[in-house]
Parts: sequence; C-alpha cells; structure tokens
Amino acid sequence: MHQYGFEKLRVWQKSRELTKHIYLITKNYPAEEKFGLVSQMRRSAISISSNIAEGSSRKSTKDQSHFYNMAYSSGLELLSQSILSLDLQLINEATYKELRESIEQITKQLNALSKSIKKPIP
Repeated sequence: MHQYGFEKLRVWQKSRELTKHIYLITKNYPAEEKFGLVSQMRRSAISISSNIAEGSSRKSTKDQSHFYNMAYSSGLELLSQSILSLDLQLINEATYKELRESIEQITKQLNALSKSIKKPIP
C-alpha cells in the first residue's frame, strides 16, 4: 500500500493521536454540548491533521505554509476550547494539562515545519 508524504510526518501522526483523544474525552461531555463544544472541539482537532495533509500536497511553499498556518490556528482554537472545558468543569486539571502539552508540541512542530519549507536550498 502506498504511503503519502503527510503520513510520514511526525506532526501529522501526533495530530491524529490528539484527534482520537479529543473524541474519547468529548464522548463524556453532557448531551446538551453535542452540537456546541463537542462539535467545535472535534472539528478543530480534525482540522489540524486535515490541513497538514492538504498543505503537504501543495506545490508552492507559500501554499504549503498557508495550510500549516491554518493547522496551527486550529490548534490554538482547540486550546481555547480546552480552557473553556476546564472552566466549565467538563474536564479535570490533569486532562487539561495533557491536552495543552499535546497541542503545544504539535504547534511547535508546525512552526518548525513551516520554517523548514521556507529555507532556500544551498
């Protein structure tokens, strides 16, 4: 089976793990949040890995960088939603810290990826 370039990226793999984690966590949210915070958090998490995949297929570094920046923005959106989840006591402090660390790791990797594609080849 052919493996696409984005599947080899560690940042994509980590974002995929984060998405799975978000789905498992939000499964326990109250039913009234199904179309609110649950939906938002899941879409934000999915958007990270989706934008990495789409960016990796772009030919120009400008286009690639645009999609990596979109993935980064989705990560920050997810962080904001995680903070709100903590504020509303939908998750505990340990779960919040775990999510925050994962998001920070992914956003740092996205920054590094974006910088690496912009560097001229000697």
